[in-house]
Amino acid sequence: MTRGGFLPPSPLPPPPYRFPVPALFDHHHIAREDEIDAQGHVNNLRYLHWAIDAAVAHSREQGWTHARYVELGIGWVVRQHTIKYLQSALAGDEIIVRTWVADMQRFSSTRKYKMLRARDGVVLATAETQWVLVDMQTRSLARIPQVLIDSFEMVSQ
Repeated sequence: MTRGGFLPPSPLPPPPYRFPVPALFDHHHIAREDEIDAQGHVNNLRYLHWAIDAAVAHSREQGWTHARYVELGIGWVVRQHTIKYLQSALAGDEIIVRTWVADMQRFSSTRKYKMLRARDGVVLATAETQWVLVDMQTRSLARIPQVLIDSFEMVSQ
């Protein structure tokens, strides 16, 4: 006991802290008029942008902000994207980009995505990205730190 009869608070574990974010992370987006192409639906390239936005948002929610990566001198770069387009999205559609980390290896991570139309749950596209971690000074591959691996629950869907 300390003066006044209260115990001092326990120290927090080192960051990043494990946040209560589900392994499957939903990122919401409303399809805008400026995302529509000549065929009258969302341009295919926009799905890729949405996937990257969802990955960044999920990482941030897990405590891995841009500033944290900069502090450690590491960053993710894309090695490969694969997208399968199934249905069209139109201006005004609310899109749910569901994402999860499927695995983390020594230098790389596979992240998967499912893009759904919110009003009816129709799957518009599925995607997968292979990311590699790099040392931002040397631009060479960097081993994924265990603390980063421990921040994400792997989902094998």
